[in-house]
Amino acid sequence: MDMPDGLEEKISRYGKRLYGLCVKLCGNPYNADDLYQETWLKVHCKLEKYDDSQPFEHWLTAICVNCYRDSLRRGRLERLMVDFPTNQEKDSEMGSVPAQDNAENAELWEAVRRLPEKYRTVIILHYFKGYDVKELSSILKIPEGTVKYRLHRARELLKGELSP
Repeated sequence: MDMPDGLEEKISRYGKRLYGLCVKLCGNPYNADDLYQETWLKVHCKLEKYDDSQPFEHWLTAICVNCYRDSLRRGRLERLMVDFPTNQEKDSEMGSVPAQDNAENAELWEAVRRLPEKYRTVIILHYFKGYDVKELSSILKIPEGTVKYRLHRARELLKGELSP
């Protein structure tokens, strides 16, 4: 499959940030690799539909989030957990995955992972990736008020999880 003009440059420019988002969304590098590849494949297939009056990174992020949601619906992100013959082997393999950010944030990151997908997504994109409410509204294709509500609700859920 030939690459459309400019795709290599876009992969070079946005690839590292996209992979970071994939790891944050998936929580492990195994599923992140699949999501990363699937996202670039969709970009390749839809590049002629990209409106270059809009920021490319927002369009790319929206495709990634939609691929992530599709994978959740199809159960592909959960498959990793059932491929291990025993829980001990799964725990050993998961223990070898590097911790997110640093040890001080481990408790917070675990609480974020336990959030329902719609709240986890806005938290990751807002706090970990730096998108504002307006950008999130555009990326997720939901009203700004819904983004604000989800951020508020996610913070409440996290506060409940992290309170002693």
